Amino acid sequence: MYEQVSHSLLNAILDDLKPEIRRQDLRHFYTRLGANFYAIYSLFFTLYGHREDFKPQMLSLVETMAKGYITRSAELERVDILREQDHNWFLSQKWVGMALYTNGFADNLDDLADKTPYFQELGINMVHIMPILMCPTGKSDGGYAISDFRQIDDRLGNMNDIRRVAEEFRKRDILLVLDIVLNHTSDEHEWALKAARGESRYQDYYYIFDNREIPDMFEQTMPDIFPESDPGNFTWNADMQKWVMTVFHEYQWDLNYSNPAVFIEMLDIILFWANHGVDVLRLDAVAFLWKKIGTSCQNERNAHLILQLMKDCCQVTAPGVLFIAEAIVAPVEVIKYFGEDAIIAKECEIAYNATLMALLWDGIATQNTKLLYQGIKNLPAKLERATWLNYVRCHDDIGFGFDDNDVRAVGYEPFAHRKFLVDYFSGQFDASPARGMVFMRNDETGDARICGSLASLVGLESAQESGEPALISSAVNKILLLHSLILSFGGIPLIYNGDAFGVVNDYSYRDDPSKNNDNRWIHRPKINWERAELRKKQGTMEYTLFNAMKKMIAIRKETSAFADFNNRELLNVNNEHLLCFIRFNYQRPSERVLVVANFDANPQYLDLDDIGGRGANLNGRFVDLYSGSKPDTYDRWIVLQPYQFYWLTIM
Repeated sequence: MYEQVSHSLLNAILDDLKPEIRRQDLRHFYTRLGANFYAIYSLFFTLYGHREDFKPQMLSLVETMAKGYITRSAELERVDILREQDHNWFLSQKWVGMALYTNGFADNLDDLADKTPYFQELGINMVHIMPILMCPTGKSDGGYAISDFRQIDDRLGNMNDIRRVAEEFRKRDILLVLDIVLNHTSDEHEWALKAARGESRYQDYYYIFDNREIPDMFEQTMPDIFPESDPGNFTWNADMQKWVMTVFHEYQWDLNYSNPAVFIEMLDIILFWANHGVDVLRLDAVAFLWKKIGTSCQNERNAHLILQLMKDCCQVTAPGVLFIAEAIVAPVEVIKYFGEDAIIAKECEIAYNATLMALLWDGIATQNTKLLYQGIKNLPAKLERATWLNYVRCHDDIGFGFDDNDVRAVGYEPFAHRKFLVDYFSGQFDASPARGMVFMRNDETGDARICGSLASLVGLESAQESGEPALISSAVNKILLLHSLILSFGGIPLIYNGDAFGVVNDYSYRDDPSKNNDNRWIHRPKINWERAELRKKQGTMEYTLFNAMKKMIAIRKETSAFADFNNRELLNVNNEHLLCFIRFNYQRPSERVLVVANFDANPQYLDLDDIGGRGANLNGRFVDLYSGSKPDTYDRWIVLQPYQFYWLTIM
């Protein structure tokens, strides 16, 4: 869009660019900058136009984008152009992700590069390597307390190692996903150390106050993120004799995005990693980016403007790079991180579907789908050119942040139901096979979360201890059921490290002083590769589980109906133990897959009359894509065994 004020400023900025920038070949950069500049200018002005230094900061912003473009390799520029031409490339059903810690999956980054064939063996082609940047020992928050955004933690490797990983991935068409922690730094970051020494420039990078007057005003409406270990949102710093905002842990200082210099610094870091071959950047804690007295300091409108500005700037320099929003918030809020009031994504192309994850766990505990149906029904429709990241397990705790209205709508009392779920997954409920641990119980609100590996939460750990083959089989079937849904729901499925061969809880964290105060480490194990070799030995649980997952992934990639173009229809059936929905090929709607999942420990029946009349004749000759055979039927009923799923197509 052409607009005189902004473009006259752009002309002035281009005249003022440093000579070493102007001398470069900036053809594609100028084209993209011109196309995006009005949006960039408008957002930057909305956020910072009241400041006297607005114009020099605007010049600094453009120079940062230009420097990022100049240092982008010819190969990455080629990828940018290909992805611009095929702008829906990431909505394809071919993408299947995995999340892992480097030293959990391998010894270090160099070893991880050597183990790349494992991803191809399983069918994984998008790998989220959990935080690998420099962080302090013992005060790392699992790698999310960054002390240097441009250096690899030397316990994991160096920059040459991550370059090798990126090269190995690109040769195999595997997307590389890395974290950028936008909300805060470690208190040992250079900026924080300079602030602590009294440098006012860097004190302006954070929320720092001389006394408790303003912090107390913030605290009136801000919740505690870690009420057990780090209550409150401010920490006294003895060096400065000042209070610092520390929403997460006392050693994580919140960045102040009302300062444009902070925005430009973080954009420069984003472009730095984009130019090191990262395909997808997971933006951590995006809900917290803007702080405002009188609010929860989450999901603020200006946080969305920050993300929109980051996306527009990144599209100028590295348009092939995607953003993931790490916003574990209510559905009505998380959908906004695609871009509010937009048609296509204008903030982050991908967002975590934490609601689906929590609803799936509810189905496992209750053995019914009442709340699962209600929650999916009320999940807001995503935008075009945006997609969900669907997962069963991740590195973090599991919270049951359902909408209370949904909980009541299906006949539960919210407080009592959440207590049941916490008791069930921590093994305190009679007959529960789960082996989870309670995380961050808040005695004032009654809120609590759950930690534990997928295998232990569905009962595999307790089943293996009992030695009962039927219980082991049941736990394996639960694992497959849950993965069948994230693979078919619509979005990018994300499998957690070790879940493909049933890794159970790792209690060794209790012996590590740097980890024993955080029981999330129980589900962050180091893979035993000798045991992992059992995935190749017939007759083992590992073989059964791994090869079933491998088969599901391969089928997903060949099934066009599983691409993500808002092509899902939820079906209400008269059986509260079943989840049932249709996926259809958006280009050829007659090509449909009926997904049915039984969450009960007993056989269940799907009445074909309940799904008749839905467009194409769904009462035809069904074949299960997974087994390759016709489903078990009785008269007009499809029979599902305990924890069985079907991907049914009509032949």
